[in-house]
Amino acid sequence: MLEEIAIENLGVIRSARVPVGSGLTVITGETGAGKTMVLTGLGLLMGGKADPATVRPGASSAVVEGRVRVADRPSVAQRVDDAGGEVDDDGTVVILRTVAAEGRSRAHLGGRSVPQGVLAEIADDLVTVHGQSDQLRLRTASRQRSALDAFAGPAHAELLAQYRDAWTERSALQAEIDDIETRAGERAREAELLRLGVAEVERVAPQPGEDVELAALVARLGNVEELRVAAQLAHDAVAGDEAAEQQENAVVSVDRARRALESVAGTDPVLARLGERLAEVGYVLADVATEISGYVEDLAADPAGLETAHARLAELGTLTRSYGETVDDVLAWASDAGLRLLDLDDGGERLLAATARRDELDATLERLGTAITASRARAAAELATAVTDELRGLAMGGASLVVDVERAEEPGPWGVDVVTFSLVAHAGAPARPLGKGASGGELSRVMLAIEVALATAAVDGTGQVLPTFVFDEVDAGVGGKAAVEVGRRLASLATRAQVVVVTHLAQVAAFADVQLVVTKSSDAGAVTVTGVREVTGDERVRELARMLSGQEDSDAARRHAVELLESSVVGR
Repeated sequence: MLEEIAIENLGVIRSARVPVGSGLTVITGETGAGKTMVLTGLGLLMGGKADPATVRPGASSAVVEGRVRVADRPSVAQRVDDAGGEVDDDGTVVILRTVAAEGRSRAHLGGRSVPQGVLAEIADDLVTVHGQSDQLRLRTASRQRSALDAFAGPAHAELLAQYRDAWTERSALQAEIDDIETRAGERAREAELLRLGVAEVERVAPQPGEDVELAALVARLGNVEELRVAAQLAHDAVAGDEAAEQQENAVVSVDRARRALESVAGTDPVLARLGERLAEVGYVLADVATEISGYVEDLAADPAGLETAHARLAELGTLTRSYGETVDDVLAWASDAGLRLLDLDDGGERLLAATARRDELDATLERLGTAITASRARAAAELATAVTDELRGLAMGGASLVVDVERAEEPGPWGVDVVTFSLVAHAGAPARPLGKGASGGELSRVMLAIEVALATAAVDGTGQVLPTFVFDEVDAGVGGKAAVEVGRRLASLATRAQVVVVTHLAQVAAFADVQLVVTKSSDAGAVTVTGVREVTGDERVRELARMLSGQEDSDAARRHAVELLESSVVGR
């Protein structure tokens, strides 16, 4: 809901603050005073195209700022948050639009700079404008279908929800089926390659770490003599034949040192401990000497074993070149390949199951689609009757609304219908699509009639939050009793939603909860300046009298104005 609009340097408006009531707010004033600029400012706040020509002459830029209550519109509040803006603690958000005289335009939402398109996105949920130059909310077939669905009530909405759920599941299943069928050949080729690879691995039958062990064996068998010489030298140095070598080995030297220390161990405990450590060293050296001796005895040339090891390594190499850097990698690939084969082989069963479920959903969609079509047909007749009844009171007694529900070429998530709103302008005239064949004023009245019918159904049926409705030129070509009926219907709509109307008719303005008057004057430079103020009490009577006769001080006009105010209260 709009709470306030502040305008600076826009057209003839130098500075104005426009409070907007929660019910029916009418904007009145003399021709040329700048009433249209108020709607232009609102259009800018809602993401409309910026025109540098609207900047007040002599000003560098025009600024429009609006405060909008979004506490009851979580989708809008979420969009503000997504854009990085903030909703104030009182549930309102500030929208700012700046238009530079040189042509640049900037938009801010909740204190954060945003693209103009973001304002246009939230505008769909916030404001619906009806005017000769504005896009009609119900011009497109999809909007007309949505309007009819909203009018049809909660039972119809439940059918639509079931249909959309089934449609979503069916679409996902069809995508899965298409994928399985499209990739059938590819999956078969992949499975064949995997089977060949797994068969090769199974034939070679590698063991974990086998390539590492074989590499070590090949290194040993390929260097037997070098290993023998090195091991023998090590053994002789540790525990070799002293007479043969003509020098002490390590075991003998350590033992001699141990005995020397043990001979004086009783004299010095420090040397006793060192002697114990030398004894431990002697045991270790003896063990090492034994192991080296055993290694030398076991080390023998084995050309056949070396050839076998090389052959096995070559066989394993064919696997590691194709399926991994090591045998362990090959074994991991084979395990994954087996699981993938299970998945690929399951494609046929998955296709059968998905196809069966899709067929079930097709039957469900056919059943629900038929029910939705019947529901829409009933609602179409009711909506057409309701709008046609409204038109009779809006000086369009010969006009009627026709709502057609026809089979669509292709079903969609909304059902199987195309909904078309058409207007029969007068008796005997052909039905023409909404928005064609009617003047701006007539079209505004048609839209008023539709909005009243939709709003009544929405509040009575679903309790949904309606947007702010803005009507411009709704009273074009209307006068007398018809004008009173226009005002009465606007007031009726305003009991369910916020309504803003620009009007020249006192009969309409009399029904307002808040009346704003746009006045003009000239500043020192003889440039027109516009201001906006709320009128109440005697001021409002004077304004209504001016609208009735052009003479706000006329006693007859003032009496008529008072009568209008009194009858508007009674009429509601």
